[in-house]
Amino acid sequence: MTEFTLRPAQWADRDAVAQLIYDVCEADGDVTVAVPPEELENEWKAEGFILERDAFVMQTADGKIIGYEEFFNEHEHCHLRTDGYVHPKFTRQGIGTTLLRRVEERAREEVELAPPEVRVFLRSTVDNRDQASNDLHQNEGYFSKRFHWRMEIKLDAPPPTPNLPAGLEFRPFIQAEHASAVWQADNEAFRDHWGSHENSFAEFSRHQFDRPTYDPTLWIVAWDGDQVAGFSLNRIRMGIGWVGSLGVRRPWRKKGLGVALLHATFGELYQRGYPTIGLGVDSENLTGATRLYQRVGMSIASEFHTYEKELRPGRELEA
Repeated sequence: MTEFTLRPAQWADRDAVAQLIYDVCEADGDVTVAVPPEELENEWKAEGFILERDAFVMQTADGKIIGYEEFFNEHEHCHLRTDGYVHPKFTRQGIGTTLLRRVEERAREEVELAPPEVRVFLRSTVDNRDQASNDLHQNEGYFSKRFHWRMEIKLDAPPPTPNLPAGLEFRPFIQAEHASAVWQADNEAFRDHWGSHENSFAEFSRHQFDRPTYDPTLWIVAWDGDQVAGFSLNRIRMGIGWVGSLGVRRPWRKKGLGVALLHATFGELYQRGYPTIGLGVDSENLTGATRLYQRVGMSIASEFHTYEKELRPGRELEA
């Protein structure tokens, strides 16, 4: 690989890395999951993430970035994640292998920081249509853990009017007044989802309010008195509407609130000129979310494969 150079990422690489991600997603057939430069920059500003330490690029002799890999400490130094890209014109030349091995070296530095006797693992998710990436992870000792779907609906007419359960109402989201209640509802709603953990208010705020695509007027929140019953935290990205997070708290489940939230979301986005609406979901979701989305007319647009490599055996953190 003498014609390629591996080096730490730099802030000046932002646009080139974003273009690489777009090119890879385009080759995979789904550009809606690409990461625009502004979103990439926001990721690089995440607490605890140091760009020059936690991200790597591969470039050609003339300086073109053709590979990228990033590392994140998702939770307590034991739930670790990586995300990588190799330009479609340069696959199967050892670039992906070099990047994945380098990021594994970085991940192993976290093991000593993890709580004693807790299992440490590194996860990576790839488009299931990208055979080179799937082969790479299997060859490097990663094992299949989960499939996720990007589901989508393309509206050609206004959706049904939301039918809220009795006693509930939608209210405009006011960040200064409602942020804490929605944060707590989000933690509760996703408590039994695979791979999730309790977020601090600071984590929730960074993840939601610091996004370049954050638009509070697109958030749909259902209230039962002073209690948040459910929510759909929506945004517009990559030219389509996007349901970033949809949750219903346990006391209000199986009452039709999920359908009402989706119909309200679809209606708002359709009115704004975004008839195509997408979301991501765990294909084995325990709350029946996939059936809910199919019931309102959504279908699978893309499938993603999550791999895991154990870096240290031990008890699960949640235990």
